[in-house]
Amino acid sequence: MKTKVLAFLALTVASCFVAHAQQPSPAQPSAGAGVKTVYNEAADARAELNLALARAQAQHKNVLLVFGANWCGDCLALDRKMSSGSLAEHVDQRLVVLKVNVGRFDRNTDLAAQIGVSLKKGIPAVAVLSREGEVIKATNGGELADARNMGDDAVLKVLEGLHAKR
Repeated sequence: MKTKVLAFLALTVASCFVAHAQQPSPAQPSAGAGVKTVYNEAADARAELNLALARAQAQHKNVLLVFGANWCGDCLALDRKMSSGSLAEHVDQRLVVLKVNVGRFDRNTDLAAQIGVSLKKGIPAVAVLSREGEVIKATNGGELADARNMGDDAVLKVLEGLHAKR
């Protein structure tokens, strides 16, 4: 009897997770028809970082934290560049990407500071963490703050300079 109750509870919990996963996330705000929302404005960045680190450990990759905002043209341009072509291939092979919303520099700035990322020279700003959570390197000089005017090779050069060859 006890085994049946535990099995029932396990199935109930599992079905709740599946149902929740299939629903559109209320935490992801709608940016309007045809507009891609890149940075989840309601996300718990620290919880998402823990999930990204777990994925990185499982995939033997580093974590790329991208601090930015949906209003930021350079942040959206960087996302487009990292989503296709040789840049996307480089990122997919080596990094688990986590996009962290900074809002109007009023969200998750404490996390950026804790990791050693300065947002003073603009966003997007990025950091690479080892799969163990140690900071390998971060941008602090606005290296990607003009991403919309950078070519893929220039972005790739910044990213390659951030993570150790392993």
